[in-house]
Amino acid sequence: MRTKLVVGNWKMNGNLTQNQELLNAIITGTRELRDVVCAVCVPYPYLQAVQLVLKDTHITWGAQNVSQFDFGAYTGEVAAEMLLDFACRYVIVGHSERRSLFGEDNHTVAEKFKKTQSVGLIPILCVGETLAQREIGETERVIDEQLDAVIKLTGINSLAQSVIAYEPVWAIGTGRTATPAQAQSVHAFIRSKLAKQNTEVAASVQILYGGSVKSNNASDLFAMPDIDGGLIGGASLIAGEFISICSAV
Repeated sequence: MRTKLVVGNWKMNGNLTQNQELLNAIITGTRELRDVVCAVCVPYPYLQAVQLVLKDTHITWGAQNVSQFDFGAYTGEVAAEMLLDFACRYVIVGHSERRSLFGEDNHTVAEKFKKTQSVGLIPILCVGETLAQREIGETERVIDEQLDAVIKLTGINSLAQSVIAYEPVWAIGTGRTATPAQAQSVHAFIRSKLAKQNTEVAASVQILYGGSVKSNNASDLFAMPDIDGGLIGGASLIAGEFISICSAV
């Protein structure tokens, strides 16, 4: 049985004081939860502070991005090995904002996925379509290409040591959310695609939903058979919301 997972993506938000207050509230509010792993992926500058707060708790943590390169002359980049110094467990790769705002294509995302796994970290691979792509019926084609880039580079078995997050781009930060049925349909498509190559990988990989998940829709989304939790954006910055979402699983 797949363990449920809820990951907060803080994006480019927070400061030392706010982060401390938020984490303390989350630690307290999720302490009694069972059968769910709660995690936060935070901006690079706060990894050490988050590590110090969370190291002896039930909450895990990670980064929001990583370089595909080894150590070297890559000003402004962060190597995967550096993240190990802060005991990270997860790294988000291929978030739609990285793809759209910073030009990361499928091959670059696949390279970041590979690099993340090479040092023992767990990539959270984001896939999803824009509104224009959905409206012309290209959802499955887009996700096919995003997944195939990773499978071609690292092999189907690599997905067994990863998390996949389906994030319809049209539902991120817009207040719009895929209905549980819409989300389930895409999650089922992803799992069936993987099953054609390896049924064990397909059955075991966690597939999260990310797209304006809130406390008032989390239970219905997480009740779907192929939705194993959520990648939470704005709501992860509000302690009560994030705790309620974690509790919904």
